[in-house]
Amino acid sequence: MHKLEDLKIWNKAMEVAEEVYLLTANFPKEEKFGLISQLRSSAVSIPSNIAEGAGRNTNGEFKNFLGIANGSSYELFTQLLLSIKLKLGSESLVNPILSKVIELQKMSYSLIKSLEK
Repeated sequence: MHKLEDLKIWNKAMEVAEEVYLLTANFPKEEKFGLISQLRSSAVSIPSNIAEGAGRNTNGEFKNFLGIANGSSYELFTQLLLSIKLKLGSESLVNPILSKVIELQKMSYSLIKSLEK
């Protein structure tokens, strides 16, 4: 088991989730059950899967949950790009989050590789 609060990837994922919630708070109300829900769900899925994997008994299980979290990060990336295209979020607000999502993807890949050793 890994200590959650010490995992840089989990802390970064929590930061991204918080930023997505703040971003979507300004989206139109008619998107509440659409893109807002999708963005928030994928954003929360990332740190949640990292946490679940960190609490498992083996590195293999942890790697599996990191893979799921990574899939959610790609989903979030796509949804953030869509929010720009639909003019729901400005590039100046969304691009910093996109950068952090890319950083999370790189961190996930590196952590998975280190767990394979």
